[in-house]
Amino acid sequence: MLRDEEGQRLCTYARQCIAAALGGPSAQPPSLATLSIDGACFVTLYSGDVLHGCIGSLEAHQPLLQDVAENAVSAALRDPRATPLRLGDEQALRIEVSLLSPLQRLQVKSRAETIAALRPGTDGVLLRYHGRRGTFLPQVWDELPDRHEFYRHLLRKAGLPSDLDSPEVEVYRYTVEKWQQEPTR
Repeated sequence: MLRDEEGQRLCTYARQCIAAALGGPSAQPPSLATLSIDGACFVTLYSGDVLHGCIGSLEAHQPLLQDVAENAVSAALRDPRATPLRLGDEQALRIEVSLLSPLQRLQVKSRAETIAALRPGTDGVLLRYHGRRGTFLPQVWDELPDRHEFYRHLLRKAGLPSDLDSPEVEVYRYTVEKWQQEPTR
């Protein structure tokens, strides 16, 4: 677990990394040992109330600072939903960094068992099926509070039929710690 101050530093660092990718000065990583450990995060960017981009890692595979840097730049510049940015535009973005817990596989064998096991407002969910996968951060429960709708939309996001019911679907849950930084201009 990180302190709020550390989470806010991650948000500031994400903004600096985006600016550096747009031609601004190099980002200055916070010098805190807790941020050098391996971690998985998602960086979500909003322009006003509109989602600009959201990219992340589901499993820790590199130092958290590196994961934040790569995901921030990808969310800003490579997400298909992202609009082109120029240096200075990053100041108008609201930045959210979500640190993921390790994935926990749910031992479920049907759609009904999966839906019953979901914890609205708490769980981020990853599903895998025959090479396809989709995930929703826990924040998506704010938009899709109904378990059935949440799962239906998650299946669609993975490119699967929204009525799929197979014991071969692998379902994982995770939680997040998240921090948000409002636009700086």
